[in-house]
Amino acid sequence: MMVMLVVFFHWQGVIHYEFVPHGQTVNKEFYVAVLKRLREAVRRKRPQLWTNQSWVLHHDNAPAHLSFLVRNFLSKNETTIVPQPPYSPDLAPADFFLFPKLKSTFKGRHFDTFDEIQKNLTKGLFAIPKEAFQKAFQSWQKRWERCVASEGNYFEGNKLE
Repeated sequence: MMVMLVVFFHWQGVIHYEFVPHGQTVNKEFYVAVLKRLREAVRRKRPQLWTNQSWVLHHDNAPAHLSFLVRNFLSKNETTIVPQPPYSPDLAPADFFLFPKLKSTFKGRHFDTFDEIQKNLTKGLFAIPKEAFQKAFQSWQKRWERCVASEGNYFEGNKLE
């Protein structure tokens, strides 16, 4: 059984998450719908960021994220994007922090139903302390500095933890 989780988080913790419905392809239309729900979550959960338009979005270079439809939606809604260099999973906090943390929590465990998986993933997601998110964003900053210093060339980032 495979479950896909979409998560948007901030240095203070999770802002929005949702499970991709079984059989749903994460295409540009689906992603725009997710972004609409994300915007509403930012408005509700981080009103100071919403009011002064100081929140930024960092997502990877998945084809759906780079589509004209998505870029147009983000542009019309004046959403600032932090660029993701190609082939740089070292710079995506979900890749170097969040998903490895969740995976390690559930390593060796077996679940019989999608509901059971979703329930346990949600519990695990909200069990991550605020300090861990803060540390991840400090690491993210160091990784960006290293990327700039290497002039965008690939580097091994796992020594930055």
